Amino acid sequence: MTAAPRPGGAHRRTATPVPRPVLNIVVRAAPLGPAHRLGLDAVATRSGLHPELVRRFVTLGLVDATRDATGRLWFEPSAPATLARIQRLRAALPLNYASLGLVLDLLDRISELEDALRRSNAGSRSDESWI
Repeated sequence: MTAAPRPGGAHRRTATPVPRPVLNIVVRAAPLGPAHRLGLDAVATRSGLHPELVRRFVTLGLVDATRDATGRLWFEPSAPATLARIQRLRAALPLNYASLGLVLDLLDRISELEDALRRSNAGSRSDESWI
Protein backbone atom coordinates (compact mmCIF):
# COMPACT_ATOMS: atom_id res chain seq x y z
CA MET A 1 0.00 0.00 0.00
CA THR A 2 1.32 3.48 -0.84
CA ALA A 3 0.80 6.72 0.95
CA ALA A 4 -2.29 8.62 -0.10
CA PRO A 5 -1.52 11.53 -2.35
CA ARG A 6 -1.77 14.96 -0.74
CA PRO A 7 -3.52 17.81 -2.36
CA GLY A 8 -1.28 19.26 -5.02
CA GLY A 9 0.21 15.88 -5.87
CA ALA A 10 2.87 15.74 -3.10
CA HIS A 11 3.38 12.46 -1.26
CA ARG A 12 3.97 12.30 2.46
CA ARG A 13 7.41 11.04 3.24
CA THR A 14 8.03 8.67 6.08
CA ALA A 15 11.77 9.20 6.35
CA THR A 16 13.42 9.55 9.74
CA PRO A 17 13.61 13.14 10.99
CA VAL A 18 16.88 14.95 10.48
CA PRO A 19 18.37 16.18 13.76
CA ARG A 20 18.52 19.93 14.03
CA PRO A 21 21.93 21.48 14.47
CA VAL A 22 22.79 22.70 17.95
CA LEU A 23 23.32 26.43 18.09
CA ASN A 24 26.19 27.61 20.20
CA ILE A 25 25.55 31.18 21.23
CA VAL A 26 28.51 33.18 22.43
CA VAL A 27 27.78 36.12 24.69
CA ARG A 28 30.54 38.55 25.49
CA ALA A 29 30.31 39.88 29.01
CA ALA A 30 31.97 42.99 30.28
CA PRO A 31 35.37 42.32 31.79
CA LEU A 32 35.04 41.44 35.44
CA GLY A 33 38.25 43.09 36.53
CA PRO A 34 39.74 42.14 39.86
CA ALA A 35 37.81 39.50 41.77
CA HIS A 36 34.70 40.78 43.52
CA ARG A 37 35.10 44.36 42.37
CA LEU A 38 32.71 46.70 40.58
CA GLY A 39 33.62 49.05 37.77
CA LEU A 40 32.79 52.75 37.73
CA ASP A 41 29.76 52.34 35.46
CA ALA A 42 28.29 49.56 37.62
CA VAL A 43 28.73 51.60 40.81
CA ALA A 44 27.26 54.72 39.21
CA THR A 45 24.26 52.78 37.90
CA ARG A 46 23.60 50.99 41.18
CA SER A 47 23.88 54.18 43.21
CA GLY A 48 21.92 56.34 40.76
CA LEU A 49 24.75 58.87 40.50
CA HIS A 50 26.60 60.27 37.52
CA PRO A 51 30.04 58.66 37.01
CA GLU A 52 31.72 62.07 37.27
CA LEU A 53 30.21 62.58 40.73
CA VAL A 54 31.46 59.14 41.77
CA ARG A 55 34.93 60.13 40.51
CA ARG A 56 34.72 63.33 42.58
CA PHE A 57 33.87 61.29 45.68
CA VAL A 58 36.94 59.15 45.03
CA THR A 59 39.08 62.28 44.69
CA LEU A 60 37.68 63.66 47.96
CA GLY A 61 38.37 60.33 49.70
CA LEU A 62 34.71 59.69 50.51
CA VAL A 63 34.65 56.30 48.80
CA ASP A 64 37.56 53.91 48.33
CA ALA A 65 38.61 52.76 44.89
CA THR A 66 41.67 51.22 43.29
CA ARG A 67 43.05 51.71 39.80
CA ASP A 68 44.26 48.94 37.56
CA ALA A 69 47.14 49.19 35.08
CA THR A 70 44.90 50.86 32.50
CA GLY A 71 43.68 53.49 34.98
CA ARG A 72 40.16 52.10 35.41
CA LEU A 73 38.54 52.55 38.81
CA TRP A 74 37.46 49.45 40.72
CA PHE A 75 35.27 49.51 43.82
CA GLU A 76 34.36 47.16 46.64
CA PRO A 77 30.84 45.68 46.38
CA SER A 78 29.84 47.87 49.34
CA ALA A 79 30.56 51.10 47.40
CA PRO A 80 26.93 51.72 46.31
CA ALA A 81 25.83 51.52 49.95
CA THR A 82 28.59 53.95 50.94
CA LEU A 83 27.47 56.35 48.20
CA ALA A 84 23.87 56.10 49.39
CA ARG A 85 25.05 56.92 52.92
CA ILE A 86 26.90 59.98 51.59
CA GLN A 87 23.79 61.15 49.76
CA ARG A 88 21.61 60.71 52.87
CA LEU A 89 24.07 62.66 55.01
CA ARG A 90 24.34 65.39 52.39
CA ALA A 91 20.56 65.72 52.29
CA ALA A 92 20.22 65.77 56.09
CA LEU A 93 23.15 68.00 57.02
CA PRO A 94 24.05 71.43 55.64
CA LEU A 95 27.64 70.32 54.87
CA ASN A 96 29.71 70.25 51.72
CA TYR A 97 31.06 66.96 50.39
CA ALA A 98 34.57 67.56 51.71
CA SER A 99 33.36 68.00 55.30
CA LEU A 100 31.21 64.88 55.02
CA GLY A 101 34.46 62.89 55.06
CA LEU A 102 34.98 63.89 58.67
CA VAL A 103 31.40 62.94 59.56
CA LEU A 104 31.81 59.54 57.85
CA ASP A 105 35.07 58.91 59.74
CA LEU A 106 33.41 59.77 63.05
CA LEU A 107 30.41 57.53 62.32
CA ASP A 108 32.73 54.64 61.39
CA ARG A 109 34.70 55.15 64.60
CA ILE A 110 31.50 55.17 66.66
CA SER A 111 30.46 51.88 65.03
CA GLU A 112 33.84 50.33 65.83
CA LEU A 113 33.59 51.42 69.46
CA GLU A 114 30.04 50.09 69.77
CA ASP A 115 31.14 46.74 68.31
CA ALA A 116 34.05 46.57 70.76
CA LEU A 117 31.69 47.39 73.64
CA ARG A 118 29.27 44.65 72.55
CA ARG A 119 32.12 42.12 72.36
CA SER A 120 33.42 43.07 75.79
CA ASN A 121 29.91 42.91 77.29
CA ALA A 122 29.32 39.51 75.72
CA GLY A 123 32.59 38.25 77.22
CA SER A 124 31.83 39.62 80.68
CA ARG A 125 28.36 38.05 80.71
CA SER A 126 29.80 34.61 80.13
CA ASP A 127 32.25 35.19 83.02
CA GLU A 128 29.40 36.22 85.34
CA SER A 129 27.36 33.07 84.70
CA TRP A 130 28.54 31.56 88.00
CA ILE A 131 26.85 34.30 90.06
